[in-house]
Amino acid sequence: MLEKFERYPLTFGPTPIEKLSRLSEHLAGNVEIYAKREDCNSGLAFGGNKIRKLEYIVPDAIATNADTLVTIGGVQSNHTRQVAAVAAKLGMKCRLVQEGWVPFEDAVYDRVGNILMSRVMGAEVELVAEGFDIGIRESWKRALEDVKAKGGKPYAIPAGASVHKYGGLGYVGFAEEVRVQETQMGIKFDYIVVCTVTGSTHAGMLVGFAKDGRARNVIGIDASGTPKQTKAQVLDIAQKTADLVELRQDITADDVVLEEDYAYPCYGVPSNETNEPKPGPVGVGLVTIVSEVCRRFGCHVECRLRCGREPGGHGGRVSS
Repeated sequence: MLEKFERYPLTFGPTPIEKLSRLSEHLAGNVEIYAKREDCNSGLAFGGNKIRKLEYIVPDAIATNADTLVTIGGVQSNHTRQVAAVAAKLGMKCRLVQEGWVPFEDAVYDRVGNILMSRVMGAEVELVAEGFDIGIRESWKRALEDVKAKGGKPYAIPAGASVHKYGGLGYVGFAEEVRVQETQMGIKFDYIVVCTVTGSTHAGMLVGFAKDGRARNVIGIDASGTPKQTKAQVLDIAQKTADLVELRQDITADDVVLEEDYAYPCYGVPSNETNEPKPGPVGVGLVTIVSEVCRRFGCHVECRLRCGREPGGHGGRVSS
């Protein structure tokens, strides 16, 4: 599906799929949970899902003769950190707009973690006191114009690398990669569960798995707290990506499956359940992002223990 698109290699190659045997056993044993280790996908500043997306965006940035990658996210955005790493690798400048998307009260919140790594990698960071929104932001537009005014050649990468013409391609490739691994492992996943915020990870998977009839087996766990807007954005990205890769089948609103019950209290803030100690021998040794991946795991666990089902269905093998 992606043969005609240029790709700039930033990842190590196919990411491993790991069976979470102890967690599967803890959830009554009639569901098998696997993790596709996108956290191990690259040596660029700890990697992550945006690196896979950027592999298909970077060639366009190079072709435009840009000298500055300009993007936006929250103060502790994983996306902005990954764009800063890619800019450093390419020898480009990087301008990051970091908005106050998360109401997190901590004296050093804007001086540690992802934002610190971005600064260490040479990115110019602008802190903006604006709240959360997955749409196109005026502060980002102003940053693009400011780079131009100073004689630079900016390349625009929206939040999450999502509302970009090539933003969904990386996770179309993810689906193709999973199909190869399923053949090698002798299994086929019943559901693929993903955290959904700006939408192109979910949208790319939806298009990629639509090829073998599993579009609605991709279950998004909303972490935005704005599910109507998020679902519309996933659909828009998926439809445009389907056209781009010549899928030759319609993607409709019914294909976007989004669990809306786990995005509380708000974007980026962990729930009380997330912060609670986890008693018993259920650890799997994975360090997850509190605000996003924990919600995905929380959905798995709650659906199994309280509802006797997996998100979107009953039992089976699940890749997360």
